[in-house]
Amino acid sequence: MTDKQSFTVRDYWAADYPHVADIWERTGLNTPGRGDSAEVIENSLRRNGRLLVLVDKASDTVVGTSWLTNDGRRLFLHHFAIDPRFQGGGLSKPLMRESLKIAREIGLQVKLEVHRDNEKAIHFYEKAGFKRLGDYDVYIIRDLSKIKE
Repeated sequence: MTDKQSFTVRDYWAADYPHVADIWERTGLNTPGRGDSAEVIENSLRRNGRLLVLVDKASDTVVGTSWLTNDGRRLFLHHFAIDPRFQGGGLSKPLMRESLKIAREIGLQVKLEVHRDNEKAIHFYEKAGFKRLGDYDVYIIRDLSKIKE
């Protein structure tokens, strides 16, 4: 078990981006076409989003992320990730606790998407109080040049 006292959760700073992008790359969250650039993050923050980072106090290094975007109706939890070198130590719990605290303070529902084969994440999210939302499938257009006029 990791000493959770050695870590802290805080808001994202622009200088965190290289560490954040590295975690997303190594956890498979930053795939081509997603467009998760520093500019996109800053834009979401200007629109009342929050990006929390879990920081190793000893090295001042980001080891986890939780990105909450806000559409005015609900919060969407994206890119909830722990650096693979730190997984299994219980660090996801304080990061999730802070994320849900924000939702409670704002007073909005929280929605997330998780790959149906990611049983470990599904179990974690269910323990945190998330429930499956019916039988919905999610659709997306990533390449806007493919939109028909």
